[in-house]
Amino acid sequence: MATNVGAVVLCGGESRRMGRPKAGLPFGPETLLARVVRLVSTVARPVVVVAAADQEVRDLPDSVRVVRDSRSGRGPLQGLADGLSALPPGVEFAYATAADAPFLEPAWVELLVDRIGDHDLALPNCDGRRHPLAALYRVAPALAAIRGLLDQDQLRVGRLAESLRTRTIDADELRGVDPELRTLRNLNSPDDYVRALEDAGFTGCDGAQNGSQRESRPIPENR
Repeated sequence: MATNVGAVVLCGGESRRMGRPKAGLPFGPETLLARVVRLVSTVARPVVVVAAADQEVRDLPDSVRVVRDSRSGRGPLQGLADGLSALPPGVEFAYATAADAPFLEPAWVELLVDRIGDHDLALPNCDGRRHPLAALYRVAPALAAIRGLLDQDQLRVGRLAESLRTRTIDADELRGVDPELRTLRNLNSPDDYVRALEDAGFTGCDGAQNGSQRESRPIPENR
């Protein structure tokens, strides 16, 4: 684990299509948010979780810092600003992810760390689509660029690639560590959620604790 790499997990979205907050959904023996935090923390620490002002956040390790959106209704760009601001001095890079990425592959983060070089953003680009919420940021320049966009009410997180020295990582390279690009799989609807539970091998009661697990690769334990 690199000592200068942290992570920001965004969980304050409105979850309109899901119909209920995604972060607290059961996913096997843990919540969806707890699973993502556990996975990313094997390769990046500290972890900052950014939640909505009134959102319940539970079942996280004491080492995880939870901060609240400083301004509501401004999307993931505001969440990134709040999360990056909460990282302690000495953290040079931060991996950004949403909380609804249960198949996050830790080696994906390690690849981006290896590839960023002297750039400010290591940005996955798969099938012509960029993924700023599965990307690695150099904290100081990224935070400055984000604040500049927010000051102009430019809220699209995709605009960051135009403001930062960006290294694009294509799908072929990413498939070397994540053959099916499952790190990019987000759960936006109840159907997405049910399929993800099935693919993870969890059955019964929304994938609660008595679910069975049949994943091809073991999920790392908390460390």
